Amino acid sequence: MSSVDSQPFNLALVGTPNSGKTSLFNALTGSRQKVANYPGVTVERKTGLFTTPAGRVVSLVDLPGTYSLRGRSPDEEITRDVVLGRKSDEPVPDLVLCVADSTNLRLTFRLMLELKSTGRPLMLVLNMYDIAMRRGVTVDVEKLSAQLGIPVVTSIAVRKGGTAELLKRTDEFAAQAPAPETDTHWRPLSTSELRALQREADRIIGECVSLPARPHTLTAQVDRVVLHPVAGLLILVLILFVMFQAVFSWAQPIMELISGGFEALGAFVQANMPEGLLQSFLQNGVISGVGSVLVFLPQIIIIFLFILLLEDLGYMARAAFLMDRIMGGAGLHGRAFIPLLSSFACAIPGIMATRVIDNRRDRLTTILIAPLMTCSARIPVYTLIISAFVPAKEVFGWINLQGLVMFGLYTAGIVSALTVSALVKFFMWRDYEPAPFMLELPDYKLPRLQSVAIGIYIRAKMFLQRAGTTIFSMMVLIWFLASFPRPPIGATEPAIDYSLASIIGHAVEPVLAPLGFNWQIAVALIPGMAAREVAVAALGTVYAIEGGKEAAEQIGQVLASKWSLATALSLLAWFVFAPQCASTLAVIKRETGSWRWMGVTFIYMFALAYIASLITYNVAVAVAFGAG
Repeated sequence: MSSVDSQPFNLALVGTPNSGKTSLFNALTGSRQKVANYPGVTVERKTGLFTTPAGRVVSLVDLPGTYSLRGRSPDEEITRDVVLGRKSDEPVPDLVLCVADSTNLRLTFRLMLELKSTGRPLMLVLNMYDIAMRRGVTVDVEKLSAQLGIPVVTSIAVRKGGTAELLKRTDEFAAQAPAPETDTHWRPLSTSELRALQREADRIIGECVSLPARPHTLTAQVDRVVLHPVAGLLILVLILFVMFQAVFSWAQPIMELISGGFEALGAFVQANMPEGLLQSFLQNGVISGVGSVLVFLPQIIIIFLFILLLEDLGYMARAAFLMDRIMGGAGLHGRAFIPLLSSFACAIPGIMATRVIDNRRDRLTTILIAPLMTCSARIPVYTLIISAFVPAKEVFGWINLQGLVMFGLYTAGIVSALTVSALVKFFMWRDYEPAPFMLELPDYKLPRLQSVAIGIYIRAKMFLQRAGTTIFSMMVLIWFLASFPRPPIGATEPAIDYSLASIIGHAVEPVLAPLGFNWQIAVALIPGMAAREVAVAALGTVYAIEGGKEAAEQIGQVLASKWSLATALSLLAWFVFAPQCASTLAVIKRETGSWRWMGVTFIYMFALAYIASLITYNVAVAVAFGAG
């Protein structure tokens, strides 16, 4: 194969979790990567392109982490099938890169020997080699390569130039690589054969790797505090508390800047366009609707920043370990922590992440409660209502009251999820006990800023794409419903009172009136089924058309003047539980392979939302927070 070949050279990254595989992927591809799903399953497919020093275009796929090719979960099956060339929609790898954490080679070496048994062209990449050397780990690379009969290279994915040797060897291999075989005649290994492989891996490590007399102790010293059953939980709560304080405190200046930009854009449209449907569409439909959601992008970025930093640091596995006892009491497996934590960003990847849970009961329970985690789509709703009704002041001298309320809403989601899980266990699987939780705790490492930046970029891009598609299309629909039919000649009421939106809202209002919801809220909740944050955009559009330019620019003040505190609290309670996301329901159906569980999720969450809002509203009215 030459550098002028039109077809890219296909590389597949394989490795155990926490081997630095994704960091290597980011180092090679930068932002030139694409995230999608494998057809038929919701397992993430991450691919990217890069060019070698010789000018060769390489297509790289980052396969899900696995400890073995036996494939006991959907993600492990994908890794196995891609390596073996069994995926008809995925090119057969020209070369498999087995990525190993140089500080912890034992588990990776067994996987590497399994990969070698497939007959696929293989190269071993000793990643994080600089950390291993600092800890006194030395590897005789030439001897190791001779023992294995495959190329072995070292890599420092987080350092500029740290992949130079890998790129050079890839070029050398590609220049003389034969076409890959489609059938490797591989068969699953028995337990005794796997044990024999582990003994062989240990033998090779003993001959080619020198370990320090005194192992690295910094991680162990930190873990004495971080994993303490009391102090560790307090640290976890403190981290979450700081995160939610930051959501308000850090994001506010940027949010005000974005809001001011949309206000200026709306004023420009009003000043330079004649009154009419086009002006109304641009100002009230597009600018007020989409702008009311985009203003919350800084808060969503902050949430992802914390999650990605903690994940890169190595803290997430510790958090899962700490939560195992609490989650076990609620009938959840410890492995459910990571999917549930992912659901704080979005329930969809959280539900997808349940593929790491082997047992179907544990996996199904986690899927059922994942939508109760406070996802980023709820942030615009929470922020709008909190900003309108909760004063921006400090309590106890340093705690932001709005951030404290946000923390309380997140806590409510967590408590409700654990409660639902406990009820599922009691009524459905009372005799079932989750398997013991086994987890490899990675060493602490400084977060890789490039990986964090790329992660934030990808998630921000996905949010903006969603704003440009789902939210925009819903706003066009809401604007149309709120603008037509036009009011009759001589009408004295606001134009929106004669619209289709008003007709629909008033039709639904009797069902929601016991919760303190008016017809405008009813209108917002209906398109909010497409995505929760659409409800904010819908409120912005409805009140903009009803109240004009001032209402469009000051939606929070409008809500504060038109709603009672009881109504605001009731709507917050609604969004803690409500199944306001069609995409999540679709993924539940896809993951479980059943309409039944999708229906169960919708019904129980809707019932919880209605009951919680009903109780909240009536209690608030009883303590004189007002009806309305």
